[in-house]
Amino acid sequence: MLISILLWLVGGLFVAAAGVVLALMLATWRIAARAERLVPACGRFVDIDGNRIHYVEEGEGRPIVFLHGLGAQLHHFRHTLFGRFGAGHRLIALDRPGSGYSVRATGASGRLPEQAEVVRRFIEELRLERPLVVGHSLGGAIALTLAVEHPEAISGIALLAPLTHLEARVRQKFDLLYIPSRLWRRVLAYTVAIPASLRCAVPTMKFIFAPQTVPQDYMIAGGGWLGLRPAHFLATSTDFVAVEEDLGRTERRYGEIAVPAGILFGAEDRVVNIAIHGEPVRGKIKELDFERVEGLGHMPQFVEPERVAAFIQRIAARAFAGAA
Repeated sequence: MLISILLWLVGGLFVAAAGVVLALMLATWRIAARAERLVPACGRFVDIDGNRIHYVEEGEGRPIVFLHGLGAQLHHFRHTLFGRFGAGHRLIALDRPGSGYSVRATGASGRLPEQAEVVRRFIEELRLERPLVVGHSLGGAIALTLAVEHPEAISGIALLAPLTHLEARVRQKFDLLYIPSRLWRRVLAYTVAIPASLRCAVPTMKFIFAPQTVPQDYMIAGGGWLGLRPAHFLATSTDFVAVEEDLGRTERRYGEIAVPAGILFGAEDRVVNIAIHGEPVRGKIKELDFERVEGLGHMPQFVEPERVAAFIQRIAARAFAGAA
């Protein structure tokens, strides 16, 4: 009798657990479907070594390629900066592999050299003549890796609040994304991660934009909804885990960077600290154009788009003059 009762209890617990998992999977599917309805794909696709890259472009002239940060997508530039450059520039923003509507190649690691190589191949595939590369946050680390490992492919780099040095506190700020196990990463992405992310969306966005407020149109025009999809969470966690593999090695090579480079950094950035990721770079990259902006947080392209566009154009003028 006791064994029968125990078996009944175990079976009941299993059924209950399966029901919870099924409910989480269904909630994840519903949230992701809503995200894709609200923010559909808007650009073109190109296949790069197993990666299917989604990108948008505007204008004609010298090319500028935009690389978004962790957990973001191309709308961080398309919505904020496109249309502010006038004639003479071809602006191209892409969803990095796995982010937005881009699909990461099977077995890809998300490591910095791997992502830099994808960008190099993207430049090659679109036949872009030595573009200026703009990188925000983690996109800045990828741009720096590109400048170190493939300087012949680009004319210069313009970095917005870039991640430049290994720092334990960055992991602490986003510890829920640090999931070293690929299996657990995938399990969580398709069960609990998306419903939990939706519940935490408001405080998370407030933290990222602080001390400024979150734009009212961020979730749709800024593409915020796209982060609430399991494939996007999977890519974000993968990127977050992978960055520690190579960033330390890359930062030791900043002195090799010979292309024109600039950094715009908000002094009140609470995500990537200017004292750790901004100021120390000034003595490492030759002739670095460094613009410190008092009172500004981590999202300058949303908060001061005109200033950011002017900064990028200033670096572009140097880069393209040197590449002529």
